[in-house]
This record gives sequence, structure tokens and C-alpha cells, in this order.
Amino acid sequence: MAVKKNAVQTKSKSIASSKSEAAPLEGSKAPQFELADASGTKVSLKDLLGKKNLILYFYPKDMTPGCTTEACSFRDNIEGIRRLGAQVVGISGDSSASHQKFIDKHALNFPLLADVGNEVGKRYGVYKMKSLYGREFMGYERTTMVIDKSGIIRKIFPKVKVNGHTAEVIAALKELA
Repeated sequence: MAVKKNAVQTKSKSIASSKSEAAPLEGSKAPQFELADASGTKVSLKDLLGKKNLILYFYPKDMTPGCTTEACSFRDNIEGIRRLGAQVVGISGDSSASHQKFIDKHALNFPLLADVGNEVGKRYGVYKMKSLYGREFMGYERTTMVIDKSGIIRKIFPKVKVNGHTAEVIAALKELA
């Protein structure tokens, strides 16, 4: 039985590596994308760049405890973030309709983009094999990237721990100023 389980794990890992691309590095150009926001309007990376720096955060799922805490922390600190010349945008594999419910329920004051096919998550290297309660599955690894006005990734926060994360992001924004 143990041999069969190892074979399944090996197969899962090979599937994961074929579905997730290498993450871009700090100092590299952010991969382009175009995704629908909560209202269904298409938003591209180039639409977001030019005037403000961008906090692009990837999160696993709308309405879950950790994702709600993270989103509400960005919401509660948005004025300070804006004063530092930045904007916040969240991306997950949830639908636009799910994002709209999440925004409405928690009065979020920044856009959420729907990466329903996980293509952007793959391009950014955040769609990965995860494990929860012994079950392996593909999903978003909580990651935040600070991208400057010209589209260069200046800071990457992989495997984000929600508590205190917004303060870390604000500190990174202050370094850009």
C-alpha cells in the first residue's frame, strides 16, 4: 500500500510542476495579464501601471477566514497605501460573481480580479501543489508582489502569513519612495 501511495504522490508532483511556471523574480518585468473584475470589466496589468505602484496580491479563496482577514487588513490600511502612491489589487481563481459578494460583504475598497482558469496564477508561479489535511490539490499560494509604476517587480512576499503582512507591504512601499 505504501508503494502505491508514493506513486500517487510522485504523479501529483509531476502534474504540479507541469501546471505551474517558475515565479518571476524581484527585479524582473511583471508578466502581462487581462482579467475580469467583480463587475466583469476587463482589467489589464498595463491599465494598472503608469501612475501608481501596484500591490498585487494572490489569495486562495473568497470568504475563507485567512483571505477575509488579509483583504480586510488591506481595506483598513488603504488610505496609507494610497498616500504612498500605490494601489491594491487582489487575484484569485474565484469568479467575478464570487468576488462581488466578497466585496459587498466586507466593504472592500479595491478591485478583485477573477483568474478562473488559473492562467495568471501559473504565469506568476503562485498556482501550486498544496496540501491540506493530508489531501493534495492545486491552488493559489498566498503571495504578494510590489510592482513599480514601470512594471518591475520590486518585492515578493511568498507564502504570506496574514497577521502583520500589510505592515510588511507598507514598509516595502516606503523603501520605493
